[in-house]
Amino acid sequence: MNTQAFDQLNVPTEVRAFAEKSLEQARKAFDGFASAAGEAASSLEGRAAAAQTGAKDVAKKAMTFAEQNVENSFDFVQKLVQAKDVSEVVKLHSDYVKRQIDVLSEQAKELGQSATRMAADSAKPRGR
Repeated sequence: MNTQAFDQLNVPTEVRAFAEKSLEQARKAFDGFASAAGEAASSLEGRAAAAQTGAKDVAKKAMTFAEQNVENSFDFVQKLVQAKDVSEVVKLHSDYVKRQIDVLSEQAKELGQSATRMAADSAKPRGR
């Protein structure tokens, strides 16, 4: 603040000193606020990037699993076409269903673990 303006108004020295000190404290408080806001924004950006990366990884894994499941289905149909009788068709179907239940269970477990890791990683504080 311009001290000449205070002098022209005949402001006592104590009031001027108080105003200057208050202005300095307000400036420091604002600088601290701006710094904290910048750090918070940076942290949010890091978390968003981690979540996005994690989501891409989970989606890639899900696509890989879908491809595996389609391949398993094609293998099953190929075996069905070559079946010699109804009992072989029933056995092939039973084996396929049992195997797919195991495969799908394992895939769901892996996707769940990946999603949990993604959530945990995106919630971690980022280095400054």
